[in-house]
Amino acid sequence: MFKLTKKFGALLVAIATLTLTGAGFAQRHFMLSAPRPDVKVQLNAAVERDAKLMPLEKSTIVNPGEILDWTITSENSGNAAALEYKTVGHIPRGTEFVAGSAKADHAKAVYSIDGGKNFSPQPTIEEKQADGSIKRVPAPVSMYTDIRYEWADPLAQGGKLSASYKVRVK
Repeated sequence: MFKLTKKFGALLVAIATLTLTGAGFAQRHFMLSAPRPDVKVQLNAAVERDAKLMPLEKSTIVNPGEILDWTITSENSGNAAALEYKTVGHIPRGTEFVAGSAKADHAKAVYSIDGGKNFSPQPTIEEKQADGSIKRVPAPVSMYTDIRYEWADPLAQGGKLSASYKVRVK
């Protein structure tokens, strides 16, 4: 514990005033040197063909019924952990999510049926019943547009995470 002297207190107020003005060097210097995450995300795809995985960039044509394996790799090269880290994978138009294919260590997968505006562990839609009433039922995976992975633990400085999912070409 330390005692705030009058001289030190005036200096502290002067520094705080300079920092809060937004125009001073002290604020820019503080902002640049503050610990922060710097996450680089890479998306790779491979097509399952002849019981092998072929990188998508080597295959210019994919055929109906073929499976694309998507892998999202996130690496934190910053100087602080990325808190509440989440990453989103898109389900390309002309493909359909393969149920049960979402994989990621220690992450929860949630899905969107509205282009990534809303996510849920199991999206639902309204369905008209024979008696005319409306009931919410699970949306078919053919309606899924995005998948989001949510990690409970921070992405540590120097840490790397991987998530994957599969889609079938329509």
